[in-house]
Amino acid sequence: MPSKSRGNPVSDTSGARPRRPSCCLLWCCLFLPLVACGSSGASPAAVASATPSPSATPSIPTLSTPLVTYRGHTGPVISAAWSPDGKRLASCGNDGVVQVWNAETGQMLWQTPITRFAFAVAWSPNGREVAGAGSGGVLVLLDATTGYLLKTFVGQAGAVEGLAWSPDGTRIASGGQDDHTVKVWDVRTGEALVTYAGHSDSVERVAWSPDGTRIASASYDGTVQVWEARTGRKRLTYSDQGAPVWEVAWSPDGTRIVSGTGAAGAHGPVTANNSVKVWDAATGQTLLSYAGSTGQAYALARSHDGQRIASG
Repeated sequence: MPSKSRGNPVSDTSGARPRRPSCCLLWCCLFLPLVACGSSGASPAAVASATPSPSATPSIPTLSTPLVTYRGHTGPVISAAWSPDGKRLASCGNDGVVQVWNAETGQMLWQTPITRFAFAVAWSPNGREVAGAGSGGVLVLLDATTGYLLKTFVGQAGAVEGLAWSPDGTRIASGGQDDHTVKVWDVRTGEALVTYAGHSDSVERVAWSPDGTRIASASYDGTVQVWEARTGRKRLTYSDQGAPVWEVAWSPDGTRIVSGTGAAGAHGPVTANNSVKVWDAATGQTLLSYAGSTGQAYALARSHDGQRIASG
């Protein structure tokens, strides 16, 4: 498959690798036909007098093949993200390369090597830039059309796993695995505006509140901390997880936070304290706990209306 390689890889000698598994699930939207349920044929009198029984489950279409397969990475894919308009897909992985694809055809539009291992990729809200991060403290800004390197953000020590744009697209938050900090960067100047140092272990994920005033950071230290994006002042620490926290997300109205956790052993995952929690973003009160998973909750996504949560 033809592709265009842009830029040079950023120097990295750390060799650091993430604590999360070296693979991920690529979520795709599948549009399935609606199946109409037939009438039972019972008379109105019979229906009125009989105890209602569950309707028969309609036939569910079985998909034997994916809609599109994107091929081009030479190692496990760690992160993938849709462009805001849904027409492109960005991905990165253990080959240290960021790639952008035509989401409908699967054609690779460009690829840019950024570091030894690339752990996170995120689109700007306007779809014009792609941020990529990985080992060696690498955090870069790429042109979403060409893949050209626009800016390198310098100052995060060790691997960068957490990565998120502010809702207005003016700032980027990044979480460090080795220095245990979160930095907020000015996209225009490349300056580090805030350094948050409230965690005692690696920062796995970061998420902006919908109004852009707060950031929630999930850490291997077993906490999620909520703090002011402009000042770095901590508002609360949520520690009801009981294990490393791998993922965090806000509700659309900014009143609740969902986080995913699970304990990991030295030789692989263990099934201890695996749960998804929903809690009050102002008080830290646990509202819901889901413990049905048999492994760590590495991935979370809320529906647009905020009523449902998908966990992986």
